[in-house]
Amino acid sequence: MKSKNLFARLAAILMLGASCAAVAGSDWPAKPITVIVPFPPGGATDVMARLFAPRIEAAIGQPVVVENKSGAGGSIGTQLVARAPNDGYMLLWGTVATHGIGPNIYKKLPYDAVADFEPIVHVVDQPYVLVAHPSTKIATVDQLLGQARARPGQIPVASAGVGTAAYMLLQKFQADTGTSMLGVPYKGAGPAMADLLGGQVDLAFDVILTTAPYISAGRLVPLAVTSAERSQTLPDVPTMVEAGVDGFVASGWNGLFAPRGTPRAVVDKINAAVNRALQSPEINRRLLSEGSIPVGGTAEDFSRFIGAEIRSWGEVARQANVSMD
Repeated sequence: MKSKNLFARLAAILMLGASCAAVAGSDWPAKPITVIVPFPPGGATDVMARLFAPRIEAAIGQPVVVENKSGAGGSIGTQLVARAPNDGYMLLWGTVATHGIGPNIYKKLPYDAVADFEPIVHVVDQPYVLVAHPSTKIATVDQLLGQARARPGQIPVASAGVGTAAYMLLQKFQADTGTSMLGVPYKGAGPAMADLLGGQVDLAFDVILTTAPYISAGRLVPLAVTSAERSQTLPDVPTMVEAGVDGFVASGWNGLFAPRGTPRAVVDKINAAVNRALQSPEINRRLLSEGSIPVGGTAEDFSRFIGAEIRSWGEVARQANVSMD
């Protein structure tokens, strides 16, 4: 009898949860929505989130507030959303770091990139460009490879930190070209860029969004972009494949996630709002001018993309033997 009562109570709880989810989906949104950016203000991820927040706000009729919850390679803010109520009022502006690289290199990641989230929409791709300080006299990938083979382990290459996309791109580049360079991890992209501009390090992978102004000013020399096709922002710069590094295609990216179990009606509303924004000529011009590539598509498209990213970066992590506690 006790077991029957227990099962009855459990069934009632499950029915209540399903009922609440249905209500949340039907009258959502009834209050402001918070979008968590798991990185510091001012970076490329933050810029993108703040570009799209007002467009989502206009489409759904409620304020959309962007909050930065940075730390631990993005895992602090990502975990916050993973543990949030699945009512559509807290979302994650996720990236390749949180849902591609992180799951492959952290032994004790405080969230499951697949099981804890509902993918909503793949917003943009942000290709990287390999840049050199002018003092190095390196202007092409061939010249870099020549120097790297002549001075193995000696050419300093900056990154925003161990395990970041820039760091992992360096590991991939070394594995694909059979070279060895000196990785110099910093505590963030800002300090890494400052030392690169000052000539304290020789090279770095960074997103086109942040490097394009320095390239235009002649303060950095672009060697190759990591996208499959040339960037409209840097049309004279070859892709890595064109530069002779076969199969080297990788990008940073941004996308929206909700906690697992968020009603499909909510996911669909946000997806539609972002796709509508991506169709705006103004947004398209801005993204392309800054080196970003608008994507969009369905939640299912994004889910498949996440699976492919986790597999791809897993291979890079294994090749480079990158693992973090």
